[in-house]
Amino acid sequence: MSSPQKTAIVTGASQGIGAGIVKAFVERGFNVVANSRKMTQSTEVAASNQVALLDGDIGEPATAANIVETAMARFGAIDVLVNNAGVFFTKPFTEYTAQDFKSIISTNIDGFLYVTQLSIKQMLAQKSGGNIVTITAALARNPIRGVAAAVPMLTKGGLETITQHLALEYAKDGIRVNAVAPGAVYTPLHTDTPKDVMEGLSPMGMPSTVKDIADAVMYLIDAVTVTGHILYVDGGAHFGRW
Repeated sequence: MSSPQKTAIVTGASQGIGAGIVKAFVERGFNVVANSRKMTQSTEVAASNQVALLDGDIGEPATAANIVETAMARFGAIDVLVNNAGVFFTKPFTEYTAQDFKSIISTNIDGFLYVTQLSIKQMLAQKSGGNIVTITAALARNPIRGVAAAVPMLTKGGLETITQHLALEYAKDGIRVNAVAPGAVYTPLHTDTPKDVMEGLSPMGMPSTVKDIADAVMYLIDAVTVTGHILYVDGGAHFGRW
């Protein structure tokens, strides 16, 4: 008898890393609920019998509830949650405004909290374990002079911490909680970034691709005894100076 088809939720899924993760899940036969503010306008992810597209601000509790309800109504279970939605922009620390901070917190923290709470509640009810993978940032561990991102990294560092706390809290329930911490990645966000600048952000001189990040997520989905782990995909940037 074949195993039941599994279901994944992916936030921030309309382009770039999120879209690449959706593609990887589909290739593995997963059902996927894909969310972003303008998910239905995505040119990288299309709706199908296997993929549900859901518009909405992940920082809003109602959006998180809608995502989980859609997963249950369409596919009957939640096996994986990938918290990919995130806001990142650089400014000198003293120039971040109150509105900047609210925007960052809404997506990076609220957008993690509400959907993760509801997903774990459902995983506990299913009694069959589950997987949470959050996309953080190598920059949280290893600041780079000239990349002024202290305020966004305040949230990414917090996501690393809660990943490890939740891993222990739910280990006995078979719910694994891990994170992927990318360094420089070729995504639509960096379309206008000069090649030499991108390469300078990696000790290997080789920024990651979207597929590299998606492959890291898939590894954590498969690694049945790995939990509480921060998987750096950054060409060694988190080790320090280069």
